[in-house]
Amino acid sequence: MLANNAAVAITNARQFRDLSGHDRIMTRRFESQELLNKLASTLATSTDIDQIVDNGLTQLMDYLQLKVGEVFLRQEDSKNLVLKRHIGGKMNNLWRRQQYLIGEGIIGKAARSGTAEVLDLAEKTYPDLDPLIKSHRVYQIAVTPLNGRSGVLGVMCTATSHPRQLDDLEFQFLQAIASWMATAIENVRLNLSDRRLAVLEERERFGMDLHDGIIQSVYAVGLTLEHARLLLNNDPEMAASRIDQAIHDLNSTIRDIRAYILDLRPRQMHNESIMQGIQRLVHEFKANTLIEVNLDGPADGLETLPEEQAVALFHICQESLANIAKHAHARHVEVLLWKTNDRALLEIHDDGQGFNPDQIRKAIGHGLSNMQTRATNVGGEVDITSEIGAGSTVLAWVPLPDQESAVTE
Repeated sequence: MLANNAAVAITNARQFRDLSGHDRIMTRRFESQELLNKLASTLATSTDIDQIVDNGLTQLMDYLQLKVGEVFLRQEDSKNLVLKRHIGGKMNNLWRRQQYLIGEGIIGKAARSGTAEVLDLAEKTYPDLDPLIKSHRVYQIAVTPLNGRSGVLGVMCTATSHPRQLDDLEFQFLQAIASWMATAIENVRLNLSDRRLAVLEERERFGMDLHDGIIQSVYAVGLTLEHARLLLNNDPEMAASRIDQAIHDLNSTIRDIRAYILDLRPRQMHNESIMQGIQRLVHEFKANTLIEVNLDGPADGLETLPEEQAVALFHICQESLANIAKHAHARHVEVLLWKTNDRALLEIHDDGQGFNPDQIRKAIGHGLSNMQTRATNVGGEVDITSEIGAGSTVLAWVPLPDQESAVTE
């Protein structure tokens, strides 16, 4: 009976030990998942690579109680891996150098293979390591590549200050953190690349517009003045006429330049009502283009227009005025703003040269489609009509909120 009771006690003790071990593993996994979620949220909202590297490395070292951490990042469009961050207090860098090529040394080989490994300093010596590392009781170094969708973005190195070996769960956790960091860094770089590409495209577009429009106009003025100089002796009256024509063309070119400046300057509503914002747009438009504009709208009644609808009408007006300044050759513009029981409406009419809407949409269409998109996004619509030689009209409407409609009715 004593032996049977001892056997039961031993069995229970083993089961308790197994359950306790399982509970510790589950607790660690839960803590790891919680830290991953927290870190993922931080990295996903960060737009700064330095902040991503610092947050990821700091939280990882605190959680695993690591002594030293370093991150080497690959420079864009090169094979260089440069030390980006070192955390270790007064401790020296882990490696002899702060820069490696892909395939060079342990750092470069890890970047080329994309495979993580753990270096055991008690069993083997590594010539790439800083010689002073031995005096700091570093037992293991985990070398973890930062693998992104487009390849390896860098290498993360973390060192332990305790003789206990890194277990499989900790090693998997290191790789998960490295993967999150790589994804966040890659997203930031892709975003920066997209923005640089957009800037280059805009520069090219404006360069083409300036070359085909303003520069050609200035060149034509130069030819006109050259002709006038040749006529000065033989036909003074014709020379004076040509000079007058050159002055007129220069004034026209100045208006074109002002139109480009008007289109380039970003505009936003600054705690204004829709009427105040459009008044500001009209004032700037008149100052930059010298085109006569008549603005008519209610003095009150649209202050409660929701911000999304107000911003949509504001930008539709801005794009319409910019198109008139660049293309219409108008002398007069009418801007009307009013409301019905369920809508706020904006109409912009010019007496310019007009255009064929279908041909314009096929040729460029960005400004016109942008206006339609802005109105559609807030539940409204834009109607554009034009006739060659008779000007153009843009009519946009956005819905009013139900509560305002009910009060009006």
